[in-house]
Amino acid sequence: MFSCFPQSALTDVEMQMRGYLGAVRDAELADLQAAIQRFVRGEVRSGNAQFCPSSAQLCIEVRERKTMRELMARRAAQAPANLVTG
Repeated sequence: MFSCFPQSALTDVEMQMRGYLGAVRDAELADLQAAIQRFVRGEVRSGNAQFCPSSAQLCIEVRERKTMRELMARRAAQAPANLVTG
C-alpha cells in the first residue's frame, strides 16, 4: 500500500506499520486484502485519497469487508433453500 500513495516527509513508516498491524491483527486475510485493494483503487470515500489511510480508517474498511463477506455467504447459503420452496 505504501508504494501506491505518497508519503509525508514526516511519516515514520515503521510506526505506521506497527499501527496497521495492531489494528488488523485479528482480521481475516481476505478482508484485509479486499480493504487494501479498495483503498488503492480509490473506492473508499473516507479520508484523503492522496495519502495512506490511518490505521483506524483501514480497520473500519476491513470490518466493512468482513460484514459484506458474511452477508454474501449467508445469501449464498439461503439461495438453494429459496429455490426449493419457491
